[in-house]
Amino acid sequence: MILTKLFKTILYNKNSLSLLYNNVRSARWYPDSEWFAQFDGPVMYPDEETSKWKVPPYNAKKAPTEKKVQNMVINFGPAHPSAHGCLRMILILDGEVVVRLDPHIGLLHRGTEKLIEYKTYAQAMPYFDRLDYLSCMSNEHAYVMAVEKLLHIQVPRRAQFIRTLFSEISRIMNHLAALSFLTLDVGAITPLFWFFEEREKCYEFCERACGARMHAGYFRVGGVSQDIPIGLIQDIYEVIAKIPERVDEMEDVITKNRLFIARTKDIGVVSAHEALCRGFTGPMLRATGIKWDIRKSQPYEVYSEMDFDVPLGVNGDIYDRYLVRVEEVRQSCRIIEQCLNKMPEGEVKVDDYKYSPPKRAEMKTSMESLIHHFKLFSQGFQVPPGATYTSIEHPKGEFGVYLVSDGTSRPYRCKIRAPAFIHLSAMDHLSKNHLLADAVAVLGE
Repeated sequence: MILTKLFKTILYNKNSLSLLYNNVRSARWYPDSEWFAQFDGPVMYPDEETSKWKVPPYNAKKAPTEKKVQNMVINFGPAHPSAHGCLRMILILDGEVVVRLDPHIGLLHRGTEKLIEYKTYAQAMPYFDRLDYLSCMSNEHAYVMAVEKLLHIQVPRRAQFIRTLFSEISRIMNHLAALSFLTLDVGAITPLFWFFEEREKCYEFCERACGARMHAGYFRVGGVSQDIPIGLIQDIYEVIAKIPERVDEMEDVITKNRLFIARTKDIGVVSAHEALCRGFTGPMLRATGIKWDIRKSQPYEVYSEMDFDVPLGVNGDIYDRYLVRVEEVRQSCRIIEQCLNKMPEGEVKVDDYKYSPPKRAEMKTSMESLIHHFKLFSQGFQVPPGATYTSIEHPKGEFGVYLVSDGTSRPYRCKIRAPAFIHLSAMDHLSKNHLLADAVAVLGE
C-alpha cells in the first residue's frame, strides 16, 4: 500500500531501459542498452581508457625504475685469516654468489728451484722443509729418494722403517691441521683445540728425534741423520693409540652436525673425470671415488709390508674430502703401530763415507775418515749423470721431484711438483656459483 501511494505509475520503456518516476522530479540516469552492449561479449577487451587502469603499488608510492646491476670485485687477502698463509684471490661477485675467482700465487715465491742449483745435494735438502711446514719430513722424503735413485744405493732396512714412521706422523699432523682449519672456517672452534694438542705431541716426537720441531732436516741421502732415542718408540705408541679416540670425539661433534653438513655437503663438487683432467691427487682425487694411492699402487720404502686401507669418497664435495682425511688419520695410526712392532735392529745410514759422514770416533783414528768428512762437507758427493722423477704420497697429494744430474756435486735442474699448486688452480671451478662464505670452506679443504 505504501509503494502504491508513493509511486503512482511506473513506466518501463524497453528501448531506453529507463525508469520514470512521476512523483520524483529529480533527474536520474540508469544504464541503457548501449551501455550494456559493451559487456555482451565473452571477453572484456582493453580499450584506450581501461588500458590506463593499474594496480596501485603496495606502499602507495611510485614503482621503482629498473637499474643496471654491476658485479662487485673484491680482494681476498693477501693477508686473510682464512687463507692460512699468504694468498690473494680476486673475486667477482653477483651479490654474494661467486661469478669468477682468480687466485694470485707467488707472494711467498723465493726461487727455491733456482737456489737448489747453486747448492750441493746435501745442502739443498733443507729447502724442502720450507715448502710445507705442516709436513716437512714428507717433503724431505721425496728428495732423498730421488738422489738415492740416481746414486743406485740401498738404504738400510731400519732407516726405511724410521722414514715410513715419521712420514706417517707428518701425515697425521697435516690432516689434523687441515681438519682443524676447515671446522674453524665454517664456525666450529672446539676441534681446533683438541687437534692442536695432539699435533704438539707429534711435534715433540720430531724434536726428540732430530732436535727441531718443524724444519726437521732429519732425512739424509742414504738414511737418516741419527737413530731414534731410547724410549721414543714407547712414547709414540702410547700417543698414537689415543689419537683415534680423539678423532671419534671430533666426529661425534662435527660429522653429523646439521650446520656442518649444510656448509660442506654439495659444495665444491668435482667429478672423477674432472679430477683426473685437472691432475688432482691425494684426498682431492680419492674423494671422487678413484682409488689411487702411491703407497699402494707404487709402493716405496716398506709400505708394501704394511696392512692399511685406502678410504674413498662418492660425491667429491667438501664433506667427502673431510671424511677421507678423517679415515686417513686412523689408517696412518695403523701404519705407525706396524712400524713400531716390526722395527728391526741395524744401521740407520749407508756404510759408505762418500755419501754419509763417518763417526767422530773414527775420524780421530783414521785419516781416510777425516778426508771423507772434509770432502763431503766442503765439496759434496758427485752424482752420476742422469734424470729421475720420484714421487711419494704426500698428505695433500702426489709430491714429485724431477731431478737432473750432470755428473757434478750440484743438481743441474730440480723441478718440484707440489700438489697444492695443482689443486689451487681449480679454485675457480670449485667455487663458481657458490656463496662467498663457501669459497672459504673450499679453500680450507
